[in-house]
Amino acid sequence: MLPDDHPLHKRFVKEKLQLFPHQLRRTWNRKTYTGTGQAPITVDSMTEMQKLIKQTKNSIGYIDQGEQDE
Repeated sequence: MLPDDHPLHKRFVKEKLQLFPHQLRRTWNRKTYTGTGQAPITVDSMTEMQKLIKQTKNSIGYIDQGEQDE
């Protein structure tokens, strides 16, 4: 995922997950602290997101519509 303060991350979380970024972060922190989950990998750019998704089997991510790739 992108950093919490990234504009695309904010938009994705609000529109698709119907949460605020701090709510999502709090959920991941709770899952990590209790040992019931592992926080997603944070990347710095959409280019890095695409590269990591291509390299990691069964991964998911999100990019801006203008950045579409195969």
